[in-house]
Amino acid sequence: MRILIAEDDAALGSFVKKGLEAEHHAVDLAADGEQALAQALELNYDMIVLDLNLPGMDGATILRHVRVKKPSVPVMILTARSKIEDRVHCLDSGADDYLTKPFSFTELSARLRALQRRSSVTPESVLAVEDLKLDRVERRVERAGRRIELTSKEFALLEYLMRNAGRRITRAMIIEHVWNLTFDSATNVVDVYINYLRKKVDDGFQQRLIHTVRGVGYELRGAMEARA
Repeated sequence: MRILIAEDDAALGSFVKKGLEAEHHAVDLAADGEQALAQALELNYDMIVLDLNLPGMDGATILRHVRVKKPSVPVMILTARSKIEDRVHCLDSGADDYLTKPFSFTELSARLRALQRRSSVTPESVLAVEDLKLDRVERRVERAGRRIELTSKEFALLEYLMRNAGRRITRAMIIEHVWNLTFDSATNVVDVYINYLRKKVDDGFQQRLIHTVRGVGYELRGAMEARA
């Protein structure tokens, strides 16, 4: 999953981020409300973990804006506010879960998995291009029935390519969507990871799926099918 954590406590945010990354999730961290709202609306996340007490804009306001623009993205409130009124208000405003601090990381992780299972009925839970299949919920990749083991970043890159199958993708687009960074023409990180993917996805198969487009970037060629 790609997860946004909106948390102004730097130590806590770093702790949660590292824990989720250890479980092979891609995690972005926002330290204030305005940054969190901008990222939530501009980028595609599978999950948002939202503190209520954020500088600049409070979590309840962010939740309302997110629900207008992205009604289906799961949102978990993670806050020190423990009053019943706060729980009821957030749940009625569109939050999918509410966990109070202090908390157990194992419980947080389990709740996020439960939210993901509930939202996995969307038609994009499994992506398929030709004989290549990627399961976003189970984080499983297969080609022609053969399991392919990927790192979290390789998985995110392949998912982005598959979502844009048949479309030419620039290196700048990949850097911005997969690494959430501004493109630096001096870096070759995209080319390095494309080579990693090719060795795992294309080597040993007659049909190559990942193609280089000279002067542009890359393209994953084939018809994409979305499955529930």
